Amino acid sequence: MSKDKLKIKVSIADRVYPLTIERSEEERVRKAVSMIASAMSRFEDKYAVNDKQDALAMCALQVANQMLGLVAASKAPKEGLNEDTLDRLRSMETQLQAVLGDDPAVSD
Repeated sequence: MSKDKLKIKVSIADRVYPLTIERSEEERVRKAVSMIASAMSRFEDKYAVNDKQDALAMCALQVANQMLGLVAASKAPKEGLNEDTLDRLRSMETQLQAVLGDDPAVSD
């Protein structure tokens, strides 16, 4: 394993997932896990969802919807978005495509 890589375990919906990530991504990954847990908790409380997988599916839908909204906004006239925001949106889109197995050449 490269010294820039880090092996961690994260828990999502009562399941543990081992990950190998860049050291520089650890804080962001852990923050994402925390955000997922918070969102799941809100779905479970607000909608009386008892199944963790249902709450997780609703979180995934919410995140994907938000990401697609940001991507659409990034393709609109760019007066309101700075280059750093656009770079972050492009990175999120690439990561989501990698997770979903989408071919970036097909999505445009």
